[in-house]
Amino acid sequence: MARPVRITGPLLDVLEVLLRGFADGEELHGWKIIKATKRSGPTVYGTIDRLEDAGWIIGRWEQENPEPHRPRRRLYRLTPNGVVESRRILEARRPDAARSQPKLAWRTAMPASLWRD
Repeated sequence: MARPVRITGPLLDVLEVLLRGFADGEELHGWKIIKATKRSGPTVYGTIDRLEDAGWIIGRWEQENPEPHRPRRRLYRLTPNGVVESRRILEARRPDAARSQPKLAWRTAMPASLWRD
């Protein structure tokens, strides 16, 4: 599996948002990530594409449109490898952000073989 080659500010921002979503058990759509990171759409979607290519996130289309006259959204979530790699990068580059993530959520959502303290 390939890794994102460059560690950039937008990548770190998107990883933080995806980790928060993972901890909350939530899949996130692109617009929500854009709003949370305060980055442009092309920047966020370019980062999402890199993360999908690396196998760190999985995207899926909504089954149904919950609101009339709105297109279906693509929802994203971290893979188990994406969780481990995201935490590793954030611990190195943004230690405060990594520490603010609830550890209990990681352990309940990941196999024990992937736990890191």
